[in-house]
Amino acid sequence: MNKVYIVHCWDGSKDDGWYPWLDKELSNENTIVYRFNMPNTENPKIEEWVPFLDSMVKNLDSNTYFVGHSIGCQTILRFLQSKDITNIGGILLVAPWLDLLPEAISDPESYETAKPWLNNPIDFEKVKKFTNKITCIFSDDDYFVSLSQKDIFKAVLNAKTVVVSNKGHISEEDDVYELDEILNECKLMIGE
Repeated sequence: MNKVYIVHCWDGSKDDGWYPWLDKELSNENTIVYRFNMPNTENPKIEEWVPFLDSMVKNLDSNTYFVGHSIGCQTILRFLQSKDITNIGGILLVAPWLDLLPEAISDPESYETAKPWLNNPIDFEKVKKFTNKITCIFSDDDYFVSLSQKDIFKAVLNAKTVVVSNKGHISEEDDVYELDEILNECKLMIGE
């Protein structure tokens, strides 16, 4: 049985934007999708989000897949780096970032929340050992994430990268409730 874990964005919930649609599209007799509300979502902390994801993931194996959005992407990577190596099926990162545009952290509260995520390194070499199926989707007009992040993720994770046009941060705020590229990349990753 394929298990797909969707990890939502900062200040998001499991029912925002494209998450319910992706759940519906992927769920079948061979695939179960897990969506859950991350704790303290308006002020996400590494030390809360990573253990929470750990508590939700039953076991890691070649039928385990992760889909992250924005800060959810970092949560997945940080969760994996804390694990003993095992093969997983794949990882899809939507609007991932290691650095943010000034707009995303323009107020002191946002900056303080983002600081640990920006400053605590991720062991990409370890993460790469989990799977060779890592795909990142970026939008060419994301107001939080520079398109230059595409080259960084390609370099540090050997990720396949996909760029969509005019989808902002690929979130509910941008009226993105469905996105073919997300579904297509998930199906490719799972092998459907």
